[in-house]
Amino acid sequence: MKLALMSDIHANIQAFEACLAHARDHGAQQFALLGDLVGYGADPVAVVQRAQDLAGAGALLIKGNHDAMAVAPPTVTNAEGNLTATWTHAQLDDRQRDFLDRLPLTLQQQAVLLVHASVNDPALWRYVYDERAAAASLDAAAAWPEVRYVFGGHVHAQTLYYRGAGAGLMKFTPTPGVAVPVPRHRHWLATIGSVGQPRDGNPQAMYAMFDTDKLQLTFHRVSYDHQAAAAAIRRAGLPAFFADRLQVGQ
Repeated sequence: MKLALMSDIHANIQAFEACLAHARDHGAQQFALLGDLVGYGADPVAVVQRAQDLAGAGALLIKGNHDAMAVAPPTVTNAEGNLTATWTHAQLDDRQRDFLDRLPLTLQQQAVLLVHASVNDPALWRYVYDERAAAASLDAAAAWPEVRYVFGGHVHAQTLYYRGAGAGLMKFTPTPGVAVPVPRHRHWLATIGSVGQPRDGNPQAMYAMFDTDKLQLTFHRVSYDHQAAAAAIRRAGLPAFFADRLQVGQ
């Protein structure tokens, strides 16, 4: 079975549709959305509706910090991530906000554990940005003895960590489109990158595909009309910073 893993869509319907089409063209049989459906981007209604349709067809979904903020916007908006929460809240209807609110923080399916940020205290939205943070997340995942694979987002980067022969973690930066063997005798953690807000200087969308039969993980980059997504942000009257960052990938 091929499981398409997508995170940090951030209300970017153009990137989302491009990744869905790419995944289907590459044989995806199930989808998992790992949080932050909304925030930053101009099309939260369309993205949430698409996610609801996927959920109805059996997709796996979990909650991200921007989803939580869209349900209950913060009163202090000094952080860049808070700036669009109130606007997003107003765009969504009660049914869509309730959908986001009911999403779980973690979700296990056999050997796979899905989380937006880190498994240790997932509601604190810790960033898994290095080996130490990845080890803490994997240690917390030991509460599910069956789990061998932890997949998350939040950091907007594509990175793979695994436990080798020793106690420490190894860090691996994947090459897009190249399948990586991920045998079950090791424990693995992957941050799968961002569909709608890559920040590595490359505006291409990010997602990953896990082949549960071959035990291979493939990270992908997908071209899409990022200029249209940026223009939509400007038309919506959202901060131009989010449009500029989308265009240059920073």
